[in-house]
Amino acid sequence: MATWNRAHLISETLESISSQTYLNWECLIIDDGSKDDTARVVKQFTSSDSRFTYLRRTEKYKKGLPGCRNQGLDLANGEFVIFFDDDDIIHPENLQTCLDLLKDGKFSFCRYDKKPFFDNSKKISFQAIHDPLSGLFKIDALDKMITGGIPFASCCVLWSKKCFELERFNEGLMYAEEWECYSRILSKDLTGVSIKEILYFNRKHPKSNTGEFQNNNSVRKKSKIKAAQLIIENLASKNLLTSRLKKFFIRLGFNLKSFEIIEKILQASSASKMERLKYKLGFIFYPFLRPIFVLKGKLKGA
Repeated sequence: MATWNRAHLISETLESISSQTYLNWECLIIDDGSKDDTARVVKQFTSSDSRFTYLRRTEKYKKGLPGCRNQGLDLANGEFVIFFDDDDIIHPENLQTCLDLLKDGKFSFCRYDKKPFFDNSKKISFQAIHDPLSGLFKIDALDKMITGGIPFASCCVLWSKKCFELERFNEGLMYAEEWECYSRILSKDLTGVSIKEILYFNRKHPKSNTGEFQNNNSVRKKSKIKAAQLIIENLASKNLLTSRLKKFFIRLGFNLKSFEIIEKILQASSASKMERLKYKLGFIFYPFLRPIFVLKGKLKGA
């Protein structure tokens, strides 16, 4: 768990980890340089439960969420690893449910669903897990992961630590780092389990990384663009680009107002000069054409 200035929220998260029905775990809390009372709050847990360990991010790792997670990966002793954010709530049967599905060693990971909540929401009600409905996730579903058809949120996957033997989070990314990292791992043709159970509750607030991205924070937006370019490069190097992914990244380029993404996917897919010219002109005139497209969509749906 990476943390930074979350003294007002982290207790709830750590309490939900303490309440796990599976008991044999360690929780490494990597502080990215908090200036508030985070250390004092966390000490209440480390002093009473040896499974919690509080550490400061060292200079070996770059400041930011990816660096903290990489430090945690390098120190983790377990056979499996999972990343939790410092402002969310974890279902008490999270670990037990996932590990029951992975204990025979046939699968490399278990992904599950999440549900958002707000600070003013009523108390979270946990549903008991009896027989989780599951399906296999293989490389033929990689495009669904990348396009969001099968969500792979950073905190909604329990991984075999072997998946990270040669992989780490890109410390140059300040947003969408899990999207880029997880797509790299899954492009190695691993088989996992995907279950339709809500085992994680993510807090929605404007100061989260996602909240800042949705509010057009320039750092988060730039990172998303860079992550998209890195994913395209990896897919192209493994001949995993599909027409569906090509369309997805072109749309993403338009949505983020980034011709870099469009240019990258056109190059990677060996687009013709005519096609490149078409999208270049389309990108230039898109700000003027978009209102017309929106109006047509509304009239069509009326």
